[in-house]
Amino acid sequence: MTGQLAEKWEALLASLRGMGPSVIAYSGGVDSTFLLHAARVALGENVLAVTATSPTYPRSERDEAERIAREWGVRHRFIESNELLIPGFSSNPPDRCYHCKKELFGRIEAIAREEGYAAVCDGSNADDLNDYRPGRRAAKELGVRSPLLENGIAKEEIRALSRRFGLPTAEKGAFACLSSRFPYGTEITAEALSRVEACEEILRGFGFRQFRVRVHGGVARIEVGREEIPRLFEAGVSEAVHEGFRRNGFLYVSVDLNGYRTGSMNEGGLVGGPPPDL
Repeated sequence: MTGQLAEKWEALLASLRGMGPSVIAYSGGVDSTFLLHAARVALGENVLAVTATSPTYPRSERDEAERIAREWGVRHRFIESNELLIPGFSSNPPDRCYHCKKELFGRIEAIAREEGYAAVCDGSNADDLNDYRPGRRAAKELGVRSPLLENGIAKEEIRALSRRFGLPTAEKGAFACLSSRFPYGTEITAEALSRVEACEEILRGFGFRQFRVRVHGGVARIEVGREEIPRLFEAGVSEAVHEGFRRNGFLYVSVDLNGYRTGSMNEGGLVGGPPPDL
């Protein structure tokens, strides 16, 4: 571990100890898993991991989060959260994530308050300042702490530290809720989310590490890491992917030659622009 990385790790632990008993908003992704590991190192048993299950959260992600928490012996709780019932969410406005996070963080904050935890923390990292993240506004409004961001820890540093500590998510692909697969203004339904989840499971089954299935009407736009694009055209893979996507209601299946990148649905511009504080 480099000197700078070691310093950030120690600063993170000190920050968590200063917060006291904490609830971690835990999805099982790279960032929240690393944060949960740091919290259990810093706080011991004074940690509760809370995972929200919903139509936007794939079953495979839920199962992995549950397995890791169980293996680590961390107290772990699931709460049901159906974002489609939140006013202002299913119409998919540019600030969709604000409405979702406001509801989620509000429920987690209530758990923390009722059970005597001093802080609620999420896994936002320093790189999240470089993209449009309306959920950050909800976190600020509800006093949610972001220890990784506060200590200047970026994604690649999280991966490096995760490898250093042998965390199972060190090489896991980035994940965002399934709602991020739809252009702003496109209605999000339970059926549409289910179709996307099924198609992404096809890609997962072929061993792709980083992938997204973006929806444009009857067209599915596949994003995978650039180094993985050739695999989509291997014998047996392209046929199975095309057939599976067609079976799930897509008329055409395309491959994005730019490959996977965070926030590609923002590239067309945001209606009205982002709020001024983001």
